[in-house]
Amino acid sequence: MTTSKLTIDLSAIVANWQALNAMTQVETAAVVKADAYGLGIARVAPALASAGARQFFVACAEEGAALRDILGPGPTINIFSGHMAGDAGMIGGAKLTPMLNSVDQMLRHVESLPGHPFGLQLDTGMNRLGMEPAEWSALRDIALAQRPALIMSHLACADEPAHPMNPAQLQAFYEMTDGIDAPLSLSATGGIFLGRDYHFDLTRPGIGLYGGLPFTEALPVVTLDVPVIQVREVWAGESVGYGNAFVATEDMRIATVAAGYADGLPRAIGPNARFTLDGRHVSAVGRVSMDLITVDVTGHDGTPEYLQLIGPHQSVDTVADFAETIGYEILTSLGSRYSRAYVG
Repeated sequence: MTTSKLTIDLSAIVANWQALNAMTQVETAAVVKADAYGLGIARVAPALASAGARQFFVACAEEGAALRDILGPGPTINIFSGHMAGDAGMIGGAKLTPMLNSVDQMLRHVESLPGHPFGLQLDTGMNRLGMEPAEWSALRDIALAQRPALIMSHLACADEPAHPMNPAQLQAFYEMTDGIDAPLSLSATGGIFLGRDYHFDLTRPGIGLYGGLPFTEALPVVTLDVPVIQVREVWAGESVGYGNAFVATEDMRIATVAAGYADGLPRAIGPNARFTLDGRHVSAVGRVSMDLITVDVTGHDGTPEYLQLIGPHQSVDTVADFAETIGYEILTSLGSRYSRAYVG
């Protein structure tokens, strides 16, 4: 096999959802946007639904309609981007619940789909999506008269428990929802760990389901094994890869593996990346190219079949650290060329 093998453990995803659900006394949804963080919504969402998840969140109406085809009637499918122009047919036909972000979206929704369920997103300081306090104050009575299914906001710094933004947003959310008789939601994965005050009626874990930080006790979900195409002897003074970026200072054995930035492994990992071989770390050398990475396997005899990039010995967040990015980016960038296998 000349393509890398991406193994996705559905039972681990379910176990992570169950663990996060057990940390609160409220309902736990599942965020499955971006094709379930790149891991395949057609397999991930049914597994979560079978485990008891009844509310799902995606980014846009197109994702929601695709998810409705997968899950069928029953589960609630919420749309973070709200009701965009031209989406009425899709929202109505697939029975989606848009999280309305503005007065314009509110007007669009009630005019095109009167009586159709909706939620509201409030901006408590992140300045990304949702109604700011002044806009919400002007719209509040009208919106509440339409009986929203959910009122939510989003924490900007939940992965930093001591950050002052967390209590500031919590206070703002309390003030903006005071006296409201509707389900409330503030926390994604990080917010769950901030404690009961942040849980309200519904939590919305995303990255924690897929084994990422800040859920440090999450079961690993992804294993990425990359096939070795060739191993060669490189003598001291010879260079490896584009631009002579790496020059051997001693005799080495270099393995060329079949993955690169076309497979979602950014060029920035090059100077820092490690793989594992028989449980031992081996370092990438030279530049990451479109389809290939070169790795120092000096001291290992023969030609190994695979080197492992993500797995029991290093997590997706460790790989993200190589590129000074976050696990979300690595997961959602994993390319279509991988041979995917689902277990559990």
